[in-house]
Amino acid sequence: MKLPLPSRIPILYLILIVLIAVGVVPLYFYATKMVERNRETLGRDEKLLQNNVTTTLAQSIAQREKDISATLTSLTYSVRVTSGGNLSGKRVEAPEVKALLQNYIADPDSIVPYARLVNTENQFMMAVGTIEPDTFLEKELDRGLAAAHARREYSGEPLSVGSGKQTRTVMVVGKPVLDDQQAYMGSLELVIDLQYLVKQLMEAKNQQNLDTFVVDRSGRLVASPSSLYATGQDMNSNELVKNFVEQSGRVPAAVTMDYTVLEGKNKVPMLGTYFPVAGLGWAVVAQKTQEEAYMDITDMRRDAIRAALIAIAFSIFIGIWAARRLTTPLHVLTESSRTIAGGDFSHRVRLKSRTEFGELAQTFNTMSDDLERFVDDLKKAAQENRTLFLSSIQMLAGAVDEKDPYTRGHSDRVTRYSVLIATEMGLKEEDVDKIRISAQLHDVGKIGIEDRILKKPGALTPEEFEVMKTHTTKGAAILRPVEALKEMLPGIELHHESLDGRGYPYALKGDQIPMMPRIIMVADTFDAMTTNRPYQAAMDPEYVIRIINSLAATKFDPMVVAAMTKVFETGKLRIHRAATVSGEEAAAAVSAPTQA
Repeated sequence: MKLPLPSRIPILYLILIVLIAVGVVPLYFYATKMVERNRETLGRDEKLLQNNVTTTLAQSIAQREKDISATLTSLTYSVRVTSGGNLSGKRVEAPEVKALLQNYIADPDSIVPYARLVNTENQFMMAVGTIEPDTFLEKELDRGLAAAHARREYSGEPLSVGSGKQTRTVMVVGKPVLDDQQAYMGSLELVIDLQYLVKQLMEAKNQQNLDTFVVDRSGRLVASPSSLYATGQDMNSNELVKNFVEQSGRVPAAVTMDYTVLEGKNKVPMLGTYFPVAGLGWAVVAQKTQEEAYMDITDMRRDAIRAALIAIAFSIFIGIWAARRLTTPLHVLTESSRTIAGGDFSHRVRLKSRTEFGELAQTFNTMSDDLERFVDDLKKAAQENRTLFLSSIQMLAGAVDEKDPYTRGHSDRVTRYSVLIATEMGLKEEDVDKIRISAQLHDVGKIGIEDRILKKPGALTPEEFEVMKTHTTKGAAILRPVEALKEMLPGIELHHESLDGRGYPYALKGDQIPMMPRIIMVADTFDAMTTNRPYQAAMDPEYVIRIINSLAATKFDPMVVAAMTKVFETGKLRIHRAATVSGEEAAAAVSAPTQA
């Protein structure tokens, strides 16, 4: 049996339906779209932040490890000289040797609270320091002594000493003391206080609100500012740490992933990054709950729901007080609502009435004001996120330039030159913006190049140059996981290609090379030749322009070279450097391997 349909639908119901649709549907879809877009942006920014924090900490730890190794080498030499090359018997306890070690430990910048010198017979030893070794530390010192007997340097595992507030994490390093004939004289061992590492992790935690810690190659905790973890604790239950251990050091760059951690019976979604520490087999880990990482999105979604509920409440209230014979005002309101539903939140209802529809019109306008402000706030937030994204990119490029004192400011200059060239060529603003980001990051792969090659004060050997050439593919590999940078990868990976096919890494020819790397390669070459480098002095800019023009159609794109020349001749590109090489020397330098 079919129920009879009403011959008329009360206008109140229609008004309610329209008002709810107009007030909620556009807001919901727009807010959902903006929330998802901002979620992606915040996620990308959070990943870049974690990448930057872990990279900086890992590089700092690796540099400190090198400094400790250099200091240990210097101390063993000083012990040998101070002792007169003789540590036999009680000579190991000579006052001048003891004073040497005490002065080193007493240095305010020293991170060594304990040092031990043992002679070759293991009969006498001299120890100085501010801590008293316990059983575990004694065993670790004995392992270092055994390594010294085998003429090996020793770098032990982190362990905890002391108790209560005096607890500290330390590690033992040792080195054999050899005479001029490389004969074994004894062993020098230092206990390194890792509190400096805890302080660095704490600073990162306080500044960036990240849970940071360091693990060794087996996934055991080395250091953490949190009291929730203990030195030596197995952290393999953390999926991020487990991934690092399974990789066994095969990943030389940062790894970022989503995963969950178990807190009681609850699985908490996390976003984290780890970066291997060169030379130690450790990894710096930074993580944050996804709830904290996307907190702004959660607030935004809650505000959207609240606004939707308010809109529904207003719709019901206005509908109850609606009067009959309101066809014309209803038509005005309906047309206005359609306009607003189309996304024009600046539209206002033009209706003069002393009835409830006048109030409804005013309510619609108020709601439109709220929606317009809400949209403006979303746009502002998106702009702020973009600014943060660009700033993060500039910080990352700056960090790369800071690794090499000869190229400081190189990325900023190449970016400026590339933008000038692209603008002169009349490229779209969108394409110019992509070139700006790609040029800023074109040398990011140098993060993975060893300092001995990157900072070498002279021309590279062929073998070293082959290693240096990998910075293009390393840079692309580092940034490939970031979806927003996908279109910028050609400029990073291909900026050392050449139109004649003699470039690297893939020896591409002609049209195989996109426009983005064609522009960046000219800007990169201009800056490399007009700045002082270990393998050449800065050349005169006008002479460099002539060299670049001579290579048009063979190495460089003629259109790009013409734009570069036009920018230079019109004075838009100004640099003030005096050339320090002759034309013949400069021409010879052009064909030499470069590190730009």
